[in-house]
Amino acid sequence: MDSSQNRYNQRGVSSSKEEVHKIVDHMDRGLFPGAFCKITPDLLTGNQALCNLIHSDGAGTKSILGYLWYRETGDPKVFHGIAQDSIVMNLDDLACVGIWDRIVLSSTVNRNAKNFPGEALAALIEGTEEFLENLRSLGISVESGGGETADVGDLTGTVTVDSCAVAVAQRKDIIDNHNILPGLAIVGFSSCGQATYEKRENSGIGSNGLTSARHELLSKHYLEKYPESFDPETNPEYLYCGPHRMQDSLPQSQLKVGEALLSPTRTYLPIARKIIEECGEQVLGLVHCSGGGQTKCMRFGNQVHHIKDNLFESPPLFQEIQKVSGTSDQEMYQVYNMGHRFEAYCEPEAIDTLIGIGNSFGIEAKRVGYTEESKKEDHSNHLDIKLDGKTLSYGG
Repeated sequence: MDSSQNRYNQRGVSSSKEEVHKIVDHMDRGLFPGAFCKITPDLLTGNQALCNLIHSDGAGTKSILGYLWYRETGDPKVFHGIAQDSIVMNLDDLACVGIWDRIVLSSTVNRNAKNFPGEALAALIEGTEEFLENLRSLGISVESGGGETADVGDLTGTVTVDSCAVAVAQRKDIIDNHNILPGLAIVGFSSCGQATYEKRENSGIGSNGLTSARHELLSKHYLEKYPESFDPETNPEYLYCGPHRMQDSLPQSQLKVGEALLSPTRTYLPIARKIIEECGEQVLGLVHCSGGGQTKCMRFGNQVHHIKDNLFESPPLFQEIQKVSGTSDQEMYQVYNMGHRFEAYCEPEAIDTLIGIGNSFGIEAKRVGYTEESKKEDHSNHLDIKLDGKTLSYGG
């Protein structure tokens, strides 16, 4: 079998986004260069005590999975989850800089109107409003600022769903991940199970790595029936090469394969709010383990060796992806969250408090690692993940 990296490349996907980072790392990084998101001066009102944040992200190719489910079942409500995916990928990044309230959200939908009809579009809009209302019921103020729906059949055979979030915050309240230093504990919050504010069990998938997950798990049935769901220039060897249909049962799980792949991205915003309110200065950094999976943390901190030696057991969906694809541990932990998608860097004395906060929302939490001084000659950040007697090393 080809190396997993080659299989990603053949599908037009980069797990490390090295080209992107080479470009943006030389750009202005805002008021807090070490923060999880770029933060600018308050250009809206000119208040020196405030700052602005504009953040964009989306559901990625998970929307194609929603499209496949819709076409197979006829149920447009699957797009309620896709709307949540796009929103959470923005809001949980904002949470990592300490913003959890008074957020305005705008959505952009690019669709092929021939394949993605009005009832599916209506479900997306309904899903957006439903999820925002759920957040407001939890005391988190997020309002819809409208959006754009574009019919761009030449650009997509299905649909893409993206969002943009805008917030104004006090500069003094910003969480700056540059403050992640040696000597801290890392507390992880599980990505699977069912939180008190969720309607059903979550597989833990989030919205990253879905191109490879879709093609590695799903069968040629989708290649033959839905040519609009992939790039026709991709070698068919790398398209829908798995053993499953979406209605198949996922091994070691109560979920179907399609349900697990489409599990709405969990928001940790209620947890982040409580952490910020109750733990204050004891939490030095927050990381959303999205693009880059468990290696995302390497981009944050100051001359830090991140060590993760007590991770959660890999959930059934990730186990099945790895089993059918033959992807190495090294690559799996660089692409998928593998069990927790949100982590707090805290003083060791705060570990029990953070675990208690997670548990209060029905989410398992535990100390998954710690930080120490960088071992690199140039003092750059690096990461070791310790699994069953072996160590996965990242960062030079």
